[in-house]
Amino acid sequence: MIPWLEPGDAFPPVTQALAEPNGLLAAGLELTPQRILDAYRQGIFPWFSEGEPVLWWSPDPRMVLVPSEIRITPSMRKVLRNRTYEVRCDTAFEQVMRLCAEPRDGQRGTWISAPMIAAYCALHAQGWAHSVEIWVGGELVGGLYGMAIGRMFYGESMFSRVRDGSKIALVHLARYLESQGFELIDCQMNTAHLASMGGREIARSEFCRVLSQSVLSAHPRRWRTDEIPHYFKD
Repeated sequence: MIPWLEPGDAFPPVTQALAEPNGLLAAGLELTPQRILDAYRQGIFPWFSEGEPVLWWSPDPRMVLVPSEIRITPSMRKVLRNRTYEVRCDTAFEQVMRLCAEPRDGQRGTWISAPMIAAYCALHAQGWAHSVEIWVGGELVGGLYGMAIGRMFYGESMFSRVRDGSKIALVHLARYLESQGFELIDCQMNTAHLASMGGREIARSEFCRVLSQSVLSAHPRRWRTDEIPHYFKD
């Protein structure tokens, strides 16, 4: 059994998370910006489907990507030198979320529900949540969104409407975060896509150790497009 959280209740220690399903820690109905911020600072994130209560997770091991370890294949480097795409940030946050929410092949629904969109758009307005966007000919064709707290970036979801759209966004995000001294990109769950880009699993205890030092100085702000330049023009 997992605890039911009422408004104002503290999260239980992440060591109490279930082994199966891996990382399920607690449930409740509250999904406010402050509750989400409190969760991330403790290595916890919300993930639930439409019609379910809010479920809170902290899996062990944890999938992460060290920004300096982003893997760029020769073929991907050729794509990145393409001058036809434009990288922007924080110019279409809600649109990125809604495109991430579109069902993927073989899926019937999405976990990015209306309450999730509302909560993260509020966090974006406060300067905590950010989007990295890939534009071609004035059309949004790829991107990702997540949360930046201190020197930690918590990746939430990504989408592509063209080949490699999300990969382009992730590479530019990683290069930007490396330049800003970020420790980790939290990828939450292990996927083949993230592993191919350099993601790897670490123990939850190690993740929380890094986390405890990385979120001490956290100042929300909007990102500017000129902060994430096109790194691969030459």
